[in-house]
Amino acid sequence: MPSLFRLLLTIIVLAVPMAAGAKDQLAIGLSQFPASLHPNMESMMAKAYVLGMTNRPMTAFDAKWQLVCMLCERLPTFDNGLAKRETGADGKARVALTYTLPADAFWGDGTPVTTEDVLFTWEVGRHPQSGVGNAEMYRRILKIEAKDAKTFTVHLDRLTFDYNALNDFQPLPAHLERDRFSPDPATYRNRSLYDHDSTRPGLYNGPYRITQVVAGSHLVLERNSHWRGTKPDFDRVVVRAVENTAALEAQLLSGGVDMIAGELGLPLEQGLALAKRDDPRFQVIFKSGLVYEHMDVNLDNPALADRRVRQALMYGLDRQGMSRQLFDGRQPVAHTQVNPLDGVHAGDVPTYGHDPAKAAKLLDEAGWGLKGASRRNAKGEALTVELITTAGNRSRELVSQVIQGQWRALGIDVRLKAEPPRVFFAETVTKRRFAHLALFAWVSAPENVPRTTLHSSQVPSAANNWTGQNYTGYADPRMDTLLDAIEVELDKPKRVELWRQLQHLYAQDLPALPLFFRAEAYVLPRPLIGVEPTGHQDPSTLWIEHWRWRP
Repeated sequence: MPSLFRLLLTIIVLAVPMAAGAKDQLAIGLSQFPASLHPNMESMMAKAYVLGMTNRPMTAFDAKWQLVCMLCERLPTFDNGLAKRETGADGKARVALTYTLPADAFWGDGTPVTTEDVLFTWEVGRHPQSGVGNAEMYRRILKIEAKDAKTFTVHLDRLTFDYNALNDFQPLPAHLERDRFSPDPATYRNRSLYDHDSTRPGLYNGPYRITQVVAGSHLVLERNSHWRGTKPDFDRVVVRAVENTAALEAQLLSGGVDMIAGELGLPLEQGLALAKRDDPRFQVIFKSGLVYEHMDVNLDNPALADRRVRQALMYGLDRQGMSRQLFDGRQPVAHTQVNPLDGVHAGDVPTYGHDPAKAAKLLDEAGWGLKGASRRNAKGEALTVELITTAGNRSRELVSQVIQGQWRALGIDVRLKAEPPRVFFAETVTKRRFAHLALFAWVSAPENVPRTTLHSSQVPSAANNWTGQNYTGYADPRMDTLLDAIEVELDKPKRVELWRQLQHLYAQDLPALPLFFRAEAYVLPRPLIGVEPTGHQDPSTLWIEHWRWRP
């Protein structure tokens, strides 16, 4: 009977649209459902968007692209004395950073957020078998000194230009998660309460906590009674995942959801069409930012391991035409992973315009001659490429079909495949199970060093419990050297030059095939104010307590 009651209550909550002027519930539409709710495991925007309402990282970049404290009182700097230079035994510069947790920071069960949580999170993050996404950050922490229950000092093994950014440090509740982690760290990622008891109040320290999870369908969030910050306007937030973007738009127009998240909602062409309808109920905001749509290449594949083949694939694409026809020219072609909006962008990198003749020449040189209508090697094997992406995303479906047609014109057999996002990200990409190419997007912060995606030490494997995000398997000592050098170069002009070299190497080697820098369509109800698109990896929901429903 209790289960039936909860089911009926869910139907009522999701079926009744919010009355005009009401402030009790906000229904948000997303195009993906989180594969996990653990703050430190898989990288997926759907999860980041949801957890932006329930958890706080130590630091984040705001809508002005400025680094700010989220779960600390003051941002450590050398000027305010909370950051201090240190020297290691090897003579290299290090740094010590002192942070103080807010006195009024509590977990959803009333337990204070303390340095014990910080120490436990570091223990999890640096364990070689824990499976956290950004293990590199945690391993760089030499030690953490707890000054008291709220203040601690982090000693880092190097002084970097972004030394005080702990954006990926997501404190975990030691009083709940330690028993899940300690017995067997290697299986922790599969045993965490975040995925086995997701509605436990003590897992969350933000303005909301998750009170219901229906896998693949929706999540219900309610106010965290132990949140001491600005009181959020809505008693309840329902996040509904509709993985088919046409169906997601239909949900909006019928009142099934009140808004569609820009970070992970309608593809640009749908947003443009919706804006042209000029529906008085909604406003559509377009935000360009650091979202890099691309194809990761599995470099373990013998054919794609040949750089000439990767370059030929790029010359075989008419990306300008795709942007113009599919996105009204609003999504600029990407030449590397660094957006022109970023201050370290290099404008002189090698580019790949649409040049089928040059593509054909490179394929010939690589041993893939045209025999009849197909490219074949000396053994008579056809050049076959499987392109896999997220199911239900109309934009990616259209782009994939255009790519298929343009590469087939070169004699390449292109096979398309789509998977539900939660499978694509949790299994196929994270565990490098895609055969050839995986089409998706990376979202970065301003001047974000791509160590986890390009450094040879960051290739996920069963041996490291799939830690790291170098899904391509790219390994080049020149790239490793540049990544290491950029991080510790404090002189901005010198660092910009290193960034230029990195982008040149990236454009030549093509560990991933660049497509576009995305523009995002935020579809908001007109009474809703306070939503500030950031244009980077930290979602607008990190400031949901400032969203207001205007009468």
